[in-house]
Amino acid sequence: MTAAATLARRASFPHGVHPPEGKHFAADKPIEPLPPPAEVVIPFAQHLGAPARPVVKPRQEVKCGDLLGEPAGFISAAVHCSINGKTQAFCAVTLPNARHVPAVPVKADGEQLSGQALWDDVYGGDWPSNVGGVEPRAVADAAAAAGLVGMGGAAFPTHVKLVHNDNKPIDTILINGCECEPFLTSDYRLMLQAPRAIVTGALLAARAQHAGRIVAVIEDNKPRAVEAMRDAAAGTGIEVAVARTKYPQGGERQAILAVTGRRVPTAGLPLDVGVVVVNVGTAAALARAVLRGKPLTHRVVCVTGGGVAEPKNVLAPIGTSYQALIDFCGGLTADAARVISGGPMMGFAVGDLATPVTKGTSGLTVLTARDVRAAEETHCIRCGRCVDVCPAALVPTKIAAAAKAGDWELARRYYITACIECGCCGYICPARIPLVQLIRMGKSLLPRD
Repeated sequence: MTAAATLARRASFPHGVHPPEGKHFAADKPIEPLPPPAEVVIPFAQHLGAPARPVVKPRQEVKCGDLLGEPAGFISAAVHCSINGKTQAFCAVTLPNARHVPAVPVKADGEQLSGQALWDDVYGGDWPSNVGGVEPRAVADAAAAAGLVGMGGAAFPTHVKLVHNDNKPIDTILINGCECEPFLTSDYRLMLQAPRAIVTGALLAARAQHAGRIVAVIEDNKPRAVEAMRDAAAGTGIEVAVARTKYPQGGERQAILAVTGRRVPTAGLPLDVGVVVVNVGTAAALARAVLRGKPLTHRVVCVTGGGVAEPKNVLAPIGTSYQALIDFCGGLTADAARVISGGPMMGFAVGDLATPVTKGTSGLTVLTARDVRAAEETHCIRCGRCVDVCPAALVPTKIAAAAKAGDWELARRYYITACIECGCCGYICPARIPLVQLIRMGKSLLPRD
């Protein structure tokens, strides 16, 4: 049996759920560059860790790619301008997760990169498979200089993952192309349209960590992406694992367990089991940062759902408003009822379409009134379904109850911080209790040690 066949046979994880996929809205829509917006608003905190420290002043002329904010620590990320223009007075914006963060508006001025030229600059051209001439440390340094973060949603600074540590050797780089979140197709389209950039980024990540194995994992509901990635990876030694379609297959811990059989400890990290996980979008951005010296200024955003007139996958400048994206997709339909930043399982409902795209914005899902019509919340019936589906092997109903009551000792006893907020528990709950929202609230209010 081939290595790929072996992987395909065991690429799954315990528990999880099977929500309606909703991929049909945008899966067949090629990525389109957004026409340059008149203004972007760029937050200085688009990542886990310390916000970037501003290095520009209001009314300063800037170019696309210019540094706007420098990292304020090791767990931090640089922030760059995404258009040519002039900075305005600093402001504060509220992100979908309710964080209030400082930001700088930039009004467009002069000629802008757009259309095919923008695509060629970000993802087009040749991407080599021979990266042996690149110094390993240079990969992490380029990721830091480019402000790379995890583009699958977590937004953890990428350079931190790529700094080699002899005490924590990494033997496997896992390229995450599962995109298990319902409706979203930005990663899927990137695997179809720019697989070579992803492969080059994967090879560079492995070089940075001296890893001898690279595996790209993709769910089996994306056969065209599997084929495209296998073709692009031919002759490189990169394996492509086909995972069974199940949510949340794309979670780091779930993907690692499915592909390698290794279980990340509850309080541990992937590096504790010798693995670094890199999203496909992050891999492509890493190739651009290392080989072309370009920072992270644009990303692919999937605008999808029954509440938007024309769902699309859009290559947009970071800082673009949600309103500009929706307008580019024909606007909202008459029965649009809720806009979610991300997908329906892990995303956040937003009420202000002036909210800007950040490095971690993978999509906007617009649901109709029929989609959001929910049954009335009732009392927990102790059915245990949330326990049955929890991929982190937790007891969500107990954690949620502790959080609601403000019993932080009990919340810690049930490992509230180990929750990955995937939403499986809330999805399956027959009482329609907002379990994941209660757990999120508890995490935000949890007293620090």
